[in-house]
Amino acid sequence: MPAVKELIRTEDNGTISFGDYTLGTKSKVEDFEFNGDLYKVKTFYEITKLERNGMFVYESVPGTAVNQFRADAGGVSFSVEGDRDAQITVELEDDADYDVRIGSEDAGVMKTNMSGKLTMSVELAEGDSVHIEVKKR
Repeated sequence: MPAVKELIRTEDNGTISFGDYTLGTKSKVEDFEFNGDLYKVKTFYEITKLERNGMFVYESVPGTAVNQFRADAGGVSFSVEGDRDAQITVELEDDADYDVRIGSEDAGVMKTNMSGKLTMSVELAEGDSVHIEVKKR
């Protein structure tokens, strides 16, 4: 599935999907309720950004479509699609180490910065989906 046409939606397995990198103009959905939190998504071909209760959660440059996004104290996991390589930033615990897998590749251990952000580059091509898993060590 190349894009989330609803911009954000809940999935049957308790995750959310969001983003549409095919849009030519910026679109957003605010106050999307999921598990007692309010989410906001802004997306188009240049950027996709997700916030929870006004706080940063996910950003990709250029825009992407994210499927089955799950975030908890142990890390994040999701599948991402786009029409070109992307830089993805996720919010995690401050100053912590995480094991990162991008597709079938072990990307090694990455450390979040003082604000808890972890940034990775992902090779994407139209029609392909890459699974990303980030687990706290």
